[in-house]
Amino acid sequence: MAAYGLYTHIRANRWRSALLLAGLFFLVYLMVFAGALAGRALTVDAAFSWYLERAWRDLLAAFPFATLGVALWIAVAYKFHQALIDAVTGGREVTRREEPRLYNLLENLCISRGIPTPKLKIMETPALNAFATGLNQKQYAVTVTRGLLESLDDAEIEAVLAHELTHIRNGDVRLLVIAVIIAGVIGFFAELIFRMLFNAGGSARPSTWSRRSGDGERRGGGGGLAAIAIALALIALAWFLSLVIRFALSRSREYLADAGAVELTKNPDAMILALRKIEGRGELQDAPSAVMEMCVDNPRSGFVDLFATHPSIESRIEALVRMAGGHDPGPLALPGATQRDEAAEPESAETERGAAADAAAGRPFLPSEPPLSIGDRRGPWGDRPDGAREP
Repeated sequence: MAAYGLYTHIRANRWRSALLLAGLFFLVYLMVFAGALAGRALTVDAAFSWYLERAWRDLLAAFPFATLGVALWIAVAYKFHQALIDAVTGGREVTRREEPRLYNLLENLCISRGIPTPKLKIMETPALNAFATGLNQKQYAVTVTRGLLESLDDAEIEAVLAHELTHIRNGDVRLLVIAVIIAGVIGFFAELIFRMLFNAGGSARPSTWSRRSGDGERRGGGGGLAAIAIALALIALAWFLSLVIRFALSRSREYLADAGAVELTKNPDAMILALRKIEGRGELQDAPSAVMEMCVDNPRSGFVDLFATHPSIESRIEALVRMAGGHDPGPLALPGATQRDEAAEPESAETERGAAADAAAGRPFLPSEPPLSIGDRRGPWGDRPDGAREP
């Protein structure tokens, strides 16, 4: 939570977005070179240096077509990514008449900060989660699950909505969508090249190579296996880097979004309670991993947390308790969630009764003004619309 003055984070996200797009083109060119290198090695027996030279010429010849293909892919993703996400998640846009409670909460948050209200969507699933999508102001949308609406009270839903609005405002949503596009492009090209190589490899024969190895340019043959090995390694490297890009995105974005939610709602305990209720219940069964990475919580962990896209719920709550003065009730059980949760429900009820007793005794459970600023830095939402600065 050290980077509360969020403007460096926002600027960094803008730079990261530009660098990711540049990196996408580089990875595609790398894969085209690898494909050309392997293709030459499968059809001609020659020295390794000859393969490198011809693969470079092939890359230069394919350069405009590869560039146009990537640009077209980005354009399609820019235009239709929300429709694709809705198709795989089942999210549907709702109006104020359909969901007045949810719509009013979102609209009030946006009015309080003078920001445009994003589209509101609902997924009909009992899971507890939410995510934001979009690449520009006209596309931004916040999607929440039916389970979230049924399990959280108004203050907790408001905190989740504020969390997603902070992601939009910080540029996290745009960065994540770009990273997903990159992974999709590289995955598509990697599979395409691998299929071409294996199909070509099955039909290529050494006798064919020897018949084609006569001219002087190709003297000193025998570099084919090395060229194929390097080509496969380059393709695997490009594919791996496209995945690492998504995991390398700073996990501090979740801490900052939590902080922004608290600053927007002035209610750290609502954010903590929302995280406790979502904890372990956010799995969207049919959603791809790219969508889960956009959610409030992603229960799908990486290799021993090394590649996890979200910090743990425990660490996020600990930060809110330490930095925003919140109170942690501990793990919560929701009625009807699972048999394990039902068994733990009396303990949850006891915790809630203890919170009520604290309030009755004059010990407020929900601080009205949490200490969000650090030194003279502004909080995640900067100045208020009326020009007043954050404390």
